[in-house]
Amino acid sequence: MTLTRRLPFLRWSVWRFAWGLRGFEKTGQIGDGRERACADFVEANARRGDIDDVLATIDRFAYTKSMLMNVGDEKGALLDAAVRRAQPSRILELGTYCGYGSLRLARAAPSAKVYSVEFAAANAEVARRIWAHAGVDDRVTCVVGTLGDGGTTLDALSNEHGFTPGSLDLLFIDHMKSEYLPDLHRVLERGWLHKGSIVVADNVRVPGAPDYRAYMAEQQGKLFNTVEHKTHVEYQSLLSDLVLESEYLGD
Repeated sequence: MTLTRRLPFLRWSVWRFAWGLRGFEKTGQIGDGRERACADFVEANARRGDIDDVLATIDRFAYTKSMLMNVGDEKGALLDAAVRRAQPSRILELGTYCGYGSLRLARAAPSAKVYSVEFAAANAEVARRIWAHAGVDDRVTCVVGTLGDGGTTLDALSNEHGFTPGSLDLLFIDHMKSEYLPDLHRVLERGWLHKGSIVVADNVRVPGAPDYRAYMAEQQGKLFNTVEHKTHVEYQSLLSDLVLESEYLGD
């Protein structure tokens, strides 16, 4: 393991990443072009149609070029395991970014249809390029919007993409941390989950979603059964993080 991999704060891209977070909530990007550069790197270096190689190439870019706000390889393995347990046919991801999470979802559930909601159109463009290169663009769809936009995106998922009560097998939450709990409630209000549906939430410790974590603790054994996976913030081994995996116990 290289020194910069063990000590990521030695890398300039990590410092630039931290500085860029100030504008991330408005633009969805760090501000130095790393998202588009990631797509360029994938198209130039990954084997077309090879989802494993595309994922490995994104990880390589994040470790050696510019840090990315993906779920990453360590936490991605937890996501993979949750997908295999859910055996989903329909997946919803909140927070597309560069499309890495959707790739892992599509790989772990090759027969599933994956829908990913992303508020930044520029990120949607990057993700679609990467999905096309990986050969999964026929079963991964990006919906530009937010669940908190007054019902527009929720209605689009229902009317245009077939989301109906009980139709959602797995929900992966990896977007604005303040929206984790409100968006979970929006999904619950639509009745899209069914008994046995799995909800996975990234970055519950860092940057943190304390209200979401508290809600899942309160609902333990009632509406959800939750396991907290101890792990690390993406692409480094110094900062600890939590991934929450919650099985829905309702009807």
